Amino acid sequence: MGAMSQDPFTGAAVTVSADLQITIPGAVGKSLGLSEGQRFQVVRYQDRIELISIRRLQALRGFLKGMDTDLARDIN
Repeated sequence: MGAMSQDPFTGAAVTVSADLQITIPGAVGKSLGLSEGQRFQVVRYQDRIELISIRRLQALRGFLKGMDTDLARDIN
């Protein structure tokens, strides 16, 4: 097998198993900080599958810290 390019996403291919499972290549998983048992929501978007990480509510605490809350509001 040839050497992987610097970008772990370039050319990363997976094969669907008989029971419709895939394995994420190690370099891709490591670059995204994935861990065993991590859960994802599976979304079909046009002709592709997207995996969206499901985060625990506690992990989201403070993620909007520093956000500008001054908005232009409708008069009505």
